[in-house]
Amino acid sequence: MSMYKPSIKLNSRSWPLLFTLLAFAPLSQAAQSDFDQEVVIQAKRQATDLKNKVASYLDDVKITQGTLTMTADVVRVVNDPATESKSYQAKGNPAKFSQRLDDGKLIEIQAKEITYTPANNTLQIKGDARVSQEGSMVRGDIITYNMLTEQLTAESLDDTVTTILQPEKKQAKDTEAKQPEKQQQQNEQEKEQ
Repeated sequence: MSMYKPSIKLNSRSWPLLFTLLAFAPLSQAAQSDFDQEVVIQAKRQATDLKNKVASYLDDVKITQGTLTMTADVVRVVNDPATESKSYQAKGNPAKFSQRLDDGKLIEIQAKEITYTPANNTLQIKGDARVSQEGSMVRGDIITYNMLTEQLTAESLDDTVTTILQPEKKQAKDTEAKQPEKQQQQNEQEKEQ
């Protein structure tokens, strides 16, 4: 968490963006322990180009790393030779991404295409893109979210981005209802270790 807060000048057009950022601010608290765990990729078929460092996983693909889960019809894992970093390019109808955050909240993402780049903490989703958490949702054609800087941008080809925000009382009730589930998951994780 940064000690410096950015200064934002608001006008009447800024309010929807402000509410969207406030609603999804907890996204930055992604379970950091997830990134210390192994990546498991399951698929019905696999094709790998060792020379170009590209692996393709086909049919019922599921990728897990801790609480992070990605499912899709096809996933290409591309290794950048210059930086040795990977990107995961998932396509499906829809492709899905979810992660349980440190505070126990679940973020769910779906679109026709999801590109996850762990090295720069970004998710770019395209084609009927949706990001939801605790009943609040942002929907557009292209959504980019940087988990490190907490910046979310959404755009739509027909000039309409939809944002649905739940009242704080409903979010608080949903969180309280999920507390026993979170405790059970923590107990299960401790048993596995």
